[in-house]
Amino acid sequence: MTERIKQHDYVPTNAEQLGAFAHTLLEYVKRHKTAWPHIPQARIDKMQGLSDEYYDLLEVTRGQHTPAQTLARNEKKAELTKEIRGFTNQYLRFEPVTNVDRAEMGINNHDTIRTDHVEVREKVDLLVHPDGIRSLAVDFWQHGADHKAKPPHYDGAVIIWEVLDTPPTTHSQLTHHALASRTPYRLHFDETERGKTVYIALAWQNARGIQGLYSDIKTGFVP
Repeated sequence: MTERIKQHDYVPTNAEQLGAFAHTLLEYVKRHKTAWPHIPQARIDKMQGLSDEYYDLLEVTRGQHTPAQTLARNEKKAELTKEIRGFTNQYLRFEPVTNVDRAEMGINNHDTIRTDHVEVREKVDLLVHPDGIRSLAVDFWQHGADHKAKPPHYDGAVIIWEVLDTPPTTHSQLTHHALASRTPYRLHFDETERGKTVYIALAWQNARGIQGLYSDIKTGFVP
């Protein structure tokens, strides 16, 4: 059990190593930003800010420092670690990010995990409803299930969406995508998109990074 936990825990717990890991990940993502347009600049900026704040606190604790300074560093360390995990699961666990990319960033690839799930046959059901101004909530669950838990050993569901003037004819027209690790998943829009129609579909993705077939395309209206 210990071996397996270590294998999955790709984010370093050592204070110095965490700073280096965050720097490597951010620099790699920024170099590939053009090829990875699904990653919002605001999320990159958020993690960059946390990384910079953490590095400043880390620098302070390299010399003589107070218990309060250690506490501040450790609190920022926990915040940065949480952001790295969320960022990775939402934006770096599916194409166009590859296994090689993840290895370069120091992120574990799920195809090393022992699992019998080599094919995704489960289907997704979903419901779209307003969730405040310029926001929609997408509830999703396994087709035929009486609960909303994702299938065992699955990362979650890949959600794709696009605001369009006319109904799409193929799933490829839905160019925005993210990995939804839990339900509901919330979509946020610009003021200029209020009142417009958004088209949404989902597909399950297992722990090997294998994705199933997309659901039927559903619609929602940006409130």
